[in-house]
Amino acid sequence: MQQIARSIFGQLSGELVEAAEQGQEIWFGVGVHIGHGGFQLEQSIEQRLFGFGHAFGITQNDVESKRLRAQTPRVATGSTFQRPFTLGIEGGGTRTTALLADARGREIRRAEFGPGNVRLLDDGALVRLLRRVAKQFEKPDAIGLGLAGARNETDRQRVRAAVAKVWKKTPCHVTHDLEVALMVGRALRACRGGLGQPAIPVVLVLSGTGSCCFGMAADGRTAKMGGWGHVLGDKGSGFEIGLRGLKAVAFYFDRDGSWSRLGERMLAATNCNEPDDLIDWAGHADKDAMAALAPEVFAAAKKRDRIARDVLAGAAGMLAKDAATCAGKLAKKNLPVDFVLSGGVLRNQLAFARAVATEIKSRWPKANVSTQKHDGVWGAIALARNLVSSINPQPSTFNPSTTGARLSPTEERNRRSSNLDKLPTQSAITLMLSEEARGAGAVLGESKKIARMVGWVAAALKSGGRLFYVGAGTSGRLGVLDASECPPTFRARPEQVQGIIAGGLRALTRSIEGAEDDPEAGTRAIQFRGVGKRDVVIGIAASGRTPFVWGAMAAAARRGARTALVCFDPKLKRRAGVPHLIVAPAIGPEVLTGSTRLKAGTATKLILNCITTLAMVRLGKVRGNLMVDLDPKNEKLRDRAVRIVQTLTGAAEGKARATLEKCGWVVKKALECFDFQCK
Repeated sequence: MQQIARSIFGQLSGELVEAAEQGQEIWFGVGVHIGHGGFQLEQSIEQRLFGFGHAFGITQNDVESKRLRAQTPRVATGSTFQRPFTLGIEGGGTRTTALLADARGREIRRAEFGPGNVRLLDDGALVRLLRRVAKQFEKPDAIGLGLAGARNETDRQRVRAAVAKVWKKTPCHVTHDLEVALMVGRALRACRGGLGQPAIPVVLVLSGTGSCCFGMAADGRTAKMGGWGHVLGDKGSGFEIGLRGLKAVAFYFDRDGSWSRLGERMLAATNCNEPDDLIDWAGHADKDAMAALAPEVFAAAKKRDRIARDVLAGAAGMLAKDAATCAGKLAKKNLPVDFVLSGGVLRNQLAFARAVATEIKSRWPKANVSTQKHDGVWGAIALARNLVSSINPQPSTFNPSTTGARLSPTEERNRRSSNLDKLPTQSAITLMLSEEARGAGAVLGESKKIARMVGWVAAALKSGGRLFYVGAGTSGRLGVLDASECPPTFRARPEQVQGIIAGGLRALTRSIEGAEDDPEAGTRAIQFRGVGKRDVVIGIAASGRTPFVWGAMAAAARRGARTALVCFDPKLKRRAGVPHLIVAPAIGPEVLTGSTRLKAGTATKLILNCITTLAMVRLGKVRGNLMVDLDPKNEKLRDRAVRIVQTLTGAAEGKARATLEKCGWVVKKALECFDFQCK
């Protein structure tokens, strides 16, 4: 036992940092128990809370590409993992994170799924969510779940019943998401030297999209401030910071008559051209869209913008006030309390976190304030670990590293550009353009398959069906772009060709973290667009592996739609018959490794150009090479419409323009008038 103790405490302080850099395993002797409605921190080395070494950043997986993580799960090093396996599940209003760890606290696999708020899921939806989780993991020996909305025993019993249907006879512990996040902070305090000291209350101060303060005393008493949602609460949250920033720039514009630097950032973030446009934007913005403005407030504050700094000072004060009030429900003001700062805002905005910590200490003199570095799913692992503490570790042959997906060609290095940083600019331009030409040649090699897609789309549009492009990042933006060009070019109804991008509207101009990794979001997008058997769904994924796209294609196929995938991995295979067709030009690696906005982006645009242009040709929207069904909404297009009518009829410019005006600028009608010599 002394040896174990040395392995725990000998790594703390500076030694802990060194161990983290070397990727060593650290075992922490902390036993965390939740039972009989209470929380007890036992000073026990025999019961080890494994995995919190990861909470200090001790993992080699952090360097792995986020894109590959969705398809090749993060794994610990080593040839085998030891049972018992514990599965932790943390569910929130936006996403659910699941993590499988072995007996030595090593992360075996991690995956993300759709929303996991118990109050927003009926029994069937809850079971379906857990089944999707189960399909991604080896069978666990115990499960810990922290789900938003699981606030009372009725909620927890619903979750237990769902777990029993998915993992039969597997022990589980169910609580809510705030409590598992709180456990991470409390166990970390113990790892920093809290063992052997009297347990003190802990208050979790959460600020992400929403906000809440949740505290727990040593005797199990709990307290809460906030958590009422963005309409009734969410003080100091990303939503409120974004909203207050927006209100502030409008107020100072009215008062001073000048548009602030923060206002400039707000216009750029919302894709608005002038202040008045913000009225419509705000009227349609949801909670997530408003919270997405918070980073603009933080960025402006770093540039010493006075308005932004005032907004953040107010937010820090409100969070600290709620935190101190929450602590006051658990302890007297002259007693020490641990405050753990959590959530995306406090974890990512360090200056703001320091301001909140300062405000808390001014209100609670004996406050110990720390920032939770990693997600609460490790708290769920701790819950599961308590259920299997009596099981001796057993070796397992399960090794995810042997089942990981091979590297996509789009992620490989291009030997021809290995010295890109050394090339003269003109030589680099020649190289880049030659690579683009290679890509175009590869697309030509897939012309037969592209022709099949053209036929599908033309038939679908003719019969009243629709074309949907589905993608993430650059691929998704290109799909949305092509769809948006069809109404003015071919007078197609906006609903006929639609682009679906992971992360929604904001993803057109911003990178939305984790959006492409959620297959269930792709499924829901297809469901709510009402995709059916008359429709065609074309997934676009340069690597061929984007979970959002695969989720959408699988859902579309189940609903009877034709499905195709545009990617650049010629070795990619269909999965359970999905999609019906794969178009995969062998364009090779990018000049800039992994940057699929380059050659893959160009090749994607070429393919999409062929699909919609030639489908519209088949539908009679082109004569010769003239677009006779364009929708001339501006002067440039009206002039083009006049030239088209002149070219096809030989009429003078004045006659062509007058006829178009008479026909409501519908080119086909104007041509019919000339055909029948209408006056």
